[in-house]
Amino acid sequence: MQPYEKLDAWKAAHTLAVEIHRTVRRWPAEERYALTAQVRRAGFSIPLNIVEGRARRGRREFRRFLDTAWGSLAEVEYALRLARELGYLTADEFDRLQALRDQVAKPLFGLLRSMSS
Repeated sequence: MQPYEKLDAWKAAHTLAVEIHRTVRRWPAEERYALTAQVRRAGFSIPLNIVEGRARRGRREFRRFLDTAWGSLAEVEYALRLARELGYLTADEFDRLQALRDQVAKPLFGLLRSMSS
């Protein structure tokens, strides 16, 4: 098995997590313990679960952690949509983060599929 750093899904997820952290710094202070914290946790959870799953033994365990990462990716998608509608993200910021989210989805789904066969 490859180290997690070589996985395209991890690379894309790491980039997304970094960009989420950079972007939410500008959100309203009253969101610090609500939406800001939640989207940060969800964004961080994606690469973290890829790393932890890769460290476990066996395909079944890795698959379980990839499933969790997939759920966190869905959570990020909704949180970004909500933030856009609340005016915390500009259209350009939203589009950029959604594009990064899409760049995570494809290789992550491929990993999930490969672990199922």
